[in-house]
Amino acid sequence: MKILVTGGLGFIGSHTVVELQNEGFQVVIIDDLSNSSINVLDGIEAITGKKPVFEKLDLKEKQDVINFFEKHKDIAGVIHFAANKAVGESVNNPLMYYENNIGTLVYMLQQITKLEHQNFIFSSSCTVYGQAEELPITENAPVQAAESPYGNTKQVGEEIIRDTCKVNEKLNTIALRYFNPIGAHPTAEIGELPIGVPQNLVPYITQTAIGLREQLSVFGGDYPTPDGTCIRDYIHVVDLAKAHVVALQRLIGKKNASNYEIFNLGTGTGSSVLEVINSFEKVSGEKLNYKIVDRREGDVTAAYAETSYANDVLGWKTELTLDDAMASAWKWEQKVRS
Repeated sequence: MKILVTGGLGFIGSHTVVELQNEGFQVVIIDDLSNSSINVLDGIEAITGKKPVFEKLDLKEKQDVINFFEKHKDIAGVIHFAANKAVGESVNNPLMYYENNIGTLVYMLQQITKLEHQNFIFSSSCTVYGQAEELPITENAPVQAAESPYGNTKQVGEEIIRDTCKVNEKLNTIALRYFNPIGAHPTAEIGELPIGVPQNLVPYITQTAIGLREQLSVFGGDYPTPDGTCIRDYIHVVDLAKAHVVALQRLIGKKNASNYEIFNLGTGTGSSVLEVINSFEKVSGEKLNYKIVDRREGDVTAAYAETSYANDVLGWKTELTLDDAMASAWKWEQKVRS
């Protein structure tokens, strides 16, 4: 079965391609290489023994999207990762985010709804919940006003898909709301490789430990949490990737209860920033240079998932620990800099 993965050379996309190929799917990747590297293809091949089909394509070019689907009418499912994802950048340049994350989703859906097999996995985010009123966060938690244009593109994206599913019963969609993906493949052939200064905690930790960054700033030490730092649900990227395969198989096997479903993807456990740092220091043997500074605008105090719905209904659960994730991230960082 041919599966299209947009943004398939990115962090989560590349790990998902590996898991798809391990399950015997034929993968076609679209990526514009704006925040990824063509070398990731070699990493995927090194792990799986097979290089996926790749097309460099900017999804903002509508005619190019149309031409692609004309050529690949036999696609059995689409996993849509391609999007800009930096919260701070979205605040500074909202129109870029709305054009890239919303416009491209519309172009994709216009073509997918012409296919014989209309199975669609959408890469969403726990940012849609904002600072949830109750923890852990269930799929029924109210969607809050977005803290950033990036978060808003995930909310609006879900609404666009929901509206499309209402008028097109052939379109079967699962929106996966990720918590905080971290780590790398255990082979260290692929991992998180941010271009420029990292926006996420773990690559900043590993880059600081290896000497690329002078010091890690921990934003806020006065939150109402046990150690004063923010709490998040950090999920190993390999566990996250496997969830996409399970979700896709659910749609292909027509096991879905409705043509639009939502699942939280997390571990169900919240870890503070200091706990993540302690985990890294333990598995790496490195002492990290960090300093607690003022809070950062837009950060919620705590967010972690209630995972029983994904465990029971989707039939998926995490297997890897925070220590596993930190060890793999450090192994990857060392390989990249060697």
